[in-house]
Amino acid sequence: MNIIDIIVKKKNKESLTKEEIDYVIEAYMSSSIEDYQMSSLLMAIVIKGMNEEETINLTKAMVNSGICLDISSIGNVVDKHSSGGVGDKTTLIVAPLVACCGVKVAKLSGRALGLTGGTIDKLESIPGFKVDLDYEDFVAQVKDINVAIMSQTDDIAKADKKIYALRDLSATVESIPLIASSIMSKKIASGAKNLVLDIKVGKGAFMKDLKSARELAYLMKKIGIYYDIRVICLLTNMDSPLGNNVGNSLEVMEAIDILANNKVNDLTILSLEIATYMVMLGLNISKKEASDLVLANFNNKNAYHKFLELVKYQHGNLNALPKSKYIYHLKARQSGFISDIDVVKVAIACKQLGSGRTSLNDKIDYSAGLILNKKNNDHVNVGDEIMTIHTNLSDISKIDFNVFKIQKERQKEKPLILEVI
Repeated sequence: MNIIDIIVKKKNKESLTKEEIDYVIEAYMSSSIEDYQMSSLLMAIVIKGMNEEETINLTKAMVNSGICLDISSIGNVVDKHSSGGVGDKTTLIVAPLVACCGVKVAKLSGRALGLTGGTIDKLESIPGFKVDLDYEDFVAQVKDINVAIMSQTDDIAKADKKIYALRDLSATVESIPLIASSIMSKKIASGAKNLVLDIKVGKGAFMKDLKSARELAYLMKKIGIYYDIRVICLLTNMDSPLGNNVGNSLEVMEAIDILANNKVNDLTILSLEIATYMVMLGLNISKKEASDLVLANFNNKNAYHKFLELVKYQHGNLNALPKSKYIYHLKARQSGFISDIDVVKVAIACKQLGSGRTSLNDKIDYSAGLILNKKNNDHVNVGDEIMTIHTNLSDISKIDFNVFKIQKERQKEKPLILEVI
């Protein structure tokens, strides 16, 4: 068995056996297979696909490449995951909100992938916030305050961590089998038996259309059934950024604003919905009961205080959030209604400002990013500030901030939540 034959086999759209998939993962982890060879196979998978059996076998191989956490001593734990979106900081709101409803949230999160931000990068923008917890401390914290968020450790789904990084650098992110096996291998290995998945659909997502998103949802539900995990999938709109702030510390600030001041926007609405399904699974209650409980703990600021408690437990200092040296203001050149915000351009601009990575060793500027002062269907007049730019770059003249489309009439908006599976 050798990697060249396996690459050729997949290039010819043939199915890989369990033995071949196991060989690839084991050989790649032992460095018998080089990065360039693995990249070649990943590209063949992106182009030719994998069937359901292959994807389950790939998930198994990645789960078996590391340890599996036993969190049964904690109780009925619920986890959530987003397939990645621009401005998606729902975990910062949802995790403390669900925790103060009496549900245990033991969450392993990742870093930025492609144009989308990572929860761990956002949390690391809080000075001192410790994302590399020991397993014992992680479990103890969940038992103490119902919630902990940590970075995927080197021991959990080890192959996924290595492949995850390679996909980001080899243009092999957008593949349903690779996304499904990556997400589910981490969730299976982290031990949760209840999972709510937020699958993004649209211009700023890996899934560009509803059909692909449904395919991903059903595939992950099938993997969940195989591993006896209850999975609920929300298919949500990512044609424009979620919330107003894009960029690590700016997104933390927006999450705090929502929790502390009960600010309502699209981010709030989605966070409340995700939290409702998590509480429904965690407490085995009806959606109506879960929704009432979630709203009560949001409105009475319990979720805000739980967020502060989470940050304190993991040694973060919110008073020292980084701020950019330069703030620039973009103003509207015409009057009308915002009809579209180019989510890809927003992500690229933020990355160029310093908020993302081009290579693994790039240093993130945690303070950099954009505040979108207007969203779809908001009315603007000439001279209104529509974007605030935060950066430590003195020259931003080469960055394209032309992300807003303005028309005379209001446009029909797509719903935020497209389907629940």
